[in-house]
Amino acid sequence: MSDWTTIIGLEVHAEMLTKTKMFSACPVVDSVTAAPNSAVDPLSLGMPGTLPVINQQAMDMGMMVGLALNCEIPPFNQFARKNYFYPDLPKGYQISQYEYPLAVNGYMDIELEDGTTKRIGVTRAHMEEDTGKLTHVNGGSLVDFNRAGVPLLEIVSEPDIRSSAEAEAYARKLRSILQYLGVNHGDMSKGVLRFEANVSVMHKDDTEFRTRTEIKNLNSIRTMVRAIDKEVKRQIKLWESGEGVKQATLGWDEDAGKILIQRYKERPDEYRYFPEPDLPIVEVSRDWVERIRATLPELPDTKRTRYIEELGLTPYDAHVLTLDKAVADYFDDVVAAGADAKSAANWMTGDLFRVLNDANIAREDIANTPLTAEKFAGMIKLVEGPTINAATARKDVMPVMLETGKDAATIVEEKGLAQISDPNLIADKVQEAIDSNGDIVQKYLDGNDKVINALFGKTMGALRGKGDPAVVRQVLQEKLDAMKA
Repeated sequence: MSDWTTIIGLEVHAEMLTKTKMFSACPVVDSVTAAPNSAVDPLSLGMPGTLPVINQQAMDMGMMVGLALNCEIPPFNQFARKNYFYPDLPKGYQISQYEYPLAVNGYMDIELEDGTTKRIGVTRAHMEEDTGKLTHVNGGSLVDFNRAGVPLLEIVSEPDIRSSAEAEAYARKLRSILQYLGVNHGDMSKGVLRFEANVSVMHKDDTEFRTRTEIKNLNSIRTMVRAIDKEVKRQIKLWESGEGVKQATLGWDEDAGKILIQRYKERPDEYRYFPEPDLPIVEVSRDWVERIRATLPELPDTKRTRYIEELGLTPYDAHVLTLDKAVADYFDDVVAAGADAKSAANWMTGDLFRVLNDANIAREDIANTPLTAEKFAGMIKLVEGPTINAATARKDVMPVMLETGKDAATIVEEKGLAQISDPNLIADKVQEAIDSNGDIVQKYLDGNDKVINALFGKTMGALRGKGDPAVVRQVLQEKLDAMKA
């Protein structure tokens, strides 16, 4: 067992899906597809004399997240100026929250690999404005202020995370909650959700935490896991060599797979926080809080419990199906279209996910494919009919449905895939398999019952995979039992 324990706290920055920016009426646009600097105004450009106005929709969304994370919503809320200088921060300061954040003292339960759950504390969630975006080219940098001023919720966990696997579980579940709430679409490739990991290690003989470092701007969960693992190894090596770890801000070079030291860490007082003089104190009434609480949708934990208790799904299937909101919505639509819930879960978590992966389609994009939930339910009902067997559905029907959008019945008719259930025809093929494979038959007669599967496979091959498996197995069993007698 290792003498070292990993200590991790995560800071998650989530852009809110508002129509306008945090402190002005300037529209929010896609920072990747929109033309650079096409959605700016005097405030987001930091022009002198401009005054901010709080976006209530952003505050409502931030409060939704706080409530979903079991946080307290304090009655007193205040914005502050966080002073630092960077090319994509035109004012020279960021409007954020410091002493009086929007939400505090929450928690989230995560599912671990061994099937147990663990509670991770959420220290706070506070509103702020996003910065602009720098693009480094040819030894220089270009700045796009479209993102400057976009409402940003920073969610800070307690240092309760003990491995990169736990960090991954926390990150994925938080991303899922944000998607369920409809406040963030979770597309990390566009920078709308970014992670920063505070990492330290603790020796078995320690009584308090050691020096931590912060890995900034991790833009994918996989990247975050790799960066944490690399930093943990680096810190253990430094402590064991006697050199020690200095508090620092780190970057991650994905191509090189290594940690980069950017600068030694600032203290909070170096940001010179002070109350934002141009914004009023926000008094959060209990009526406001309860009004927001009443709008909360069914969240992943509640949905997973419902799937298990009401639909009879296994905990594993319920977890997999609720992790992405788009997948859960699709599953609900499949069941609403008449498919049996357990059958739908088995088909989705197995074959549908495989077909999507083969087509390089992300699971969360399933609703945008030609394979609608109604058509998928129709295919499941054909299998249970049984018009076709499961093997035919997997191999010959589902991929065509995904590619063309045709319904299963049409594909079955066009390709002549209907299942063969005629006992007489099946009996002929079974007899051919028996006559052609005397050695396998003899093994069965000698007591090796498992070889019946080989005869079953040869019969199904002769029927070109279209035989009704139940009928084939029954006829085969009857013929072999007769030979034993």
